Amino acid sequence: MPYLYALSVRVFFLCLAALYESWSIAVSVMLAMPIGVLGALLATWLSGQQNDVHFKFGLLTTIGLSAKNAILIVEFARDLEAVDSSTLEAALNAVRQRLRPIIMTSLAFMLGVLPLATATGSGAAAQKSIGISVSGGMLTATALGILAVPVFYVVIRKITFGKKPKLRTSQSAAPQRACSPSTKISSRRSTCASHSGSGARP
Repeated sequence: MPYLYALSVRVFFLCLAALYESWSIAVSVMLAMPIGVLGALLATWLSGQQNDVHFKFGLLTTIGLSAKNAILIVEFARDLEAVDSSTLEAALNAVRQRLRPIIMTSLAFMLGVLPLATATGSGAAAQKSIGISVSGGMLTATALGILAVPVFYVVIRKITFGKKPKLRTSQSAAPQRACSPSTKISSRRSTCASHSGSGARP
C-alpha cells in the first residue's frame, strides 16, 4: 500500500507540472495534501476506527479532494498574477473569490458521505471507516487549506522566482534597452521611437 501512495502522488505531481507547465504551482498544490491526510488520521483515531484497507482507500480519496481545493485557489491566483497583480495580492484575491465555491462543494461532499459515517447494520464497519476518514480529511482540508494554500503559493513563488521582474515588465522594457544612447542616426531614432511609443526620448 505505501507503494500505491507513492505512485499516486508521483503521477499526480507530474500531471500537475505538465498541465500548468510550472513546478512551483505543482509543489504549491502538493503541500496542501498533508493537511487533509492529517484530518483523516485524526478523525479515525478519535472515532476508534481501525487502520484497515477501507481507511487506506478513504485516505487516497482525501488526498485527491485536498488537491482539488488547492487547485481552485492556485489556478485562480496564477491567472490574476498573469494579468496585473503581485503574488500576494493574487493569492489573497483568489481566496476571496473562490471561498464560497470551495465551501459549497466541501459541504456537499461531507453531507453526501454522512450516511457512510453513520452507517449501521451489515458492513457498517467498512462504511464507517471510509466515511469518517474522508469527512475528517475534507473538513481540515477546507478549514485549514483556505489559510495554508495561499501561504504555500506565495512562499514557493518567492523561492522559485525571487525578486525577478515579471515577464510582461521585461518585455515592455526590452525596446527601451534596445534604444541605447549609441543610436545617433535620425533613422534609428525614429525606429526606436516607433518601438518605445510615448516613453521614448526625443
